Amino acid sequence: MICTIQQISKMLGGNTIFENLSLEIKTGDKLGIVGRNGSGKTTLFKLISGIEQPDEGALHFKKGTKIGYLAQIPSFEKEVTGYDILNSAFEELKAIQEKMTALEILLANTDETDKYLHIYGDLQEEFARRGGYVIDSEIDKIIYGLQLQSFVRQPFGQLSGGEQTKIMLGKLLLTKPDLLLLDEPTNHLDLFAVEWLEEYLTDYPGTVVIVSHDRYFLDATVTKIADLEEGELHLYYGDYSAFIHEKEARLMKEFQDYEEQQKKIKKMKEAIKRLRQWANEANPPNAGLHRQARNMERALERMTKVRRPLVDPKKMALSFEASQRSGKEVVILEDITKSFGQKQLLNGANFHVYWKDRTAIVGRNGSGKSTVLKILLGELQVDEGLSKLGSNVNVGFLSQHFEVKDPKARLIDVFRQEVHVDEGEARHILAKFMFYGPDVFKQVGDLSGGERMRLRLVQLMHQDINFLVLDEPTNHLDIESREVLEEALEDFTGTIVAVSHDRYFLNKLFPRTAWLEDGIITAFEGPYQWARNKWQELQDRQEPEIIETNLIQKTKKAKETKPVKLEEEIAQLERTISSLKKDTESEIDQVKFKALIIEIAAQEEKLTAYYEIWMDEVE
Repeated sequence: MICTIQQISKMLGGNTIFENLSLEIKTGDKLGIVGRNGSGKTTLFKLISGIEQPDEGALHFKKGTKIGYLAQIPSFEKEVTGYDILNSAFEELKAIQEKMTALEILLANTDETDKYLHIYGDLQEEFARRGGYVIDSEIDKIIYGLQLQSFVRQPFGQLSGGEQTKIMLGKLLLTKPDLLLLDEPTNHLDLFAVEWLEEYLTDYPGTVVIVSHDRYFLDATVTKIADLEEGELHLYYGDYSAFIHEKEARLMKEFQDYEEQQKKIKKMKEAIKRLRQWANEANPPNAGLHRQARNMERALERMTKVRRPLVDPKKMALSFEASQRSGKEVVILEDITKSFGQKQLLNGANFHVYWKDRTAIVGRNGSGKSTVLKILLGELQVDEGLSKLGSNVNVGFLSQHFEVKDPKARLIDVFRQEVHVDEGEARHILAKFMFYGPDVFKQVGDLSGGERMRLRLVQLMHQDINFLVLDEPTNHLDIESREVLEEALEDFTGTIVAVSHDRYFLNKLFPRTAWLEDGIITAFEGPYQWARNKWQELQDRQEPEIIETNLIQKTKKAKETKPVKLEEEIAQLERTISSLKKDTESEIDQVKFKALIIEIAAQEEKLTAYYEIWMDEVE
């Protein structure tokens, strides 16, 4: 066991989050933790990471376990770039490297080489064992995998919250802790970065515990599921899909056991009542019957009661009703271009949406998906081309970023600004969206991301719309709320365009996929996974063409090189090789000697290639 949680209890703000909760995490486990928002998943992570302590119970860890958890974004005293932060994951290795450098200088200026060579050798062995010679390639792997290229060299303090989170996730992965805790790791990643992270975690040698509402991600990465519900935790073996089937079977069994026990209890109570009635009707009263009734009553008291399982937990009552239908054409974007400064996001893009279409817009982060949505909503004007909505189109917009004009405004007042009903009716409507009692008087600035999303959903539901535009609508929603949203969207009779990186959501609801890359929108008549495979086929087809073009260009460039220039290059290479060979004669360090031999071989191979080009030019 790398981590054993024994009978822990935790209260926050007077509310019991969980009580007598136990869990064993084995070395090498890939464990997913699921549960509704507010069930205590993040609190459990904070307890495991040591940020918080349990009120009761204890947590035990395997000796020497290094835990990695991204709790909050730190602030730095001096200005650092994203790359500096990634590099800081190797502080211990950098310290070893500095000691090696100092010893190299010392060895060059002392006669006591034997004494220091032994120390240097030990440091070098540890440096190599811990991957010191591949630091740069490890950092590059994270940069390209998580798609950090566009901002990793910028000052960290000037990055957006999402960009900072991705940098800190990259650093966390580079530290390679024994126990890796990931809380919603896919929230700020695009679809390609999520796919890369799945592969990375599948091959990760340590133990991984993930809190996520991304069903595809859980299916791809975990082999166990811990379900946290009503303060209790149930462990299931298998991925998320297997967990759903097992949980349904368990709940059905528990419900049957509960029903059977309730029938038994009812019969026993009726028997006790009859025995007492008979005892009292006897003349004189029958003491034996009274004794039987009392014994049966004690047996009933001693019985371990089966708790009624939560078969159908409270969910949002969500349904969209489209207003009168729009015209046949809903969105018309033809040959549009859009630039921001020197960066061109759209370059002659075309996008058409028709009545009742379900179209998803996908692409890498920064490809322009949100820009397309803003153009649809009329918030941005195109530089060139035609952009317009069709006739009788009434737009409803649901964004992951719910703008709050007055953070101190009450939830019920913000709702009534969009939906004109009296306070009593407003409270009744909000209750269907799980805002009960005093919840409706919360300040909107204090709402969680999930609560803000629910508020926006209930506003949209009561508006006259026939075209829904969705920007990452499942962000901040737990899995049950996502399922409710999916059901409501399936029943919506209008038109929907969505940007999302939730692949389950995309595949279930959107039979059309618009792929945005390099300023061009490519339409695929199929859901995301089908479009993803087709897109990959196109890339694989173009790859040989690109390689062939590059080879032709390189050959042409080589032939255009003047013989005189080649002769200068050849002479320089010959001097370099000669100098390297002299260095080998005096080098006593075996590792450095081997490095020199490798470098000489590389330079000689380069020299041979130059000779061949030179001979062709002379002929």
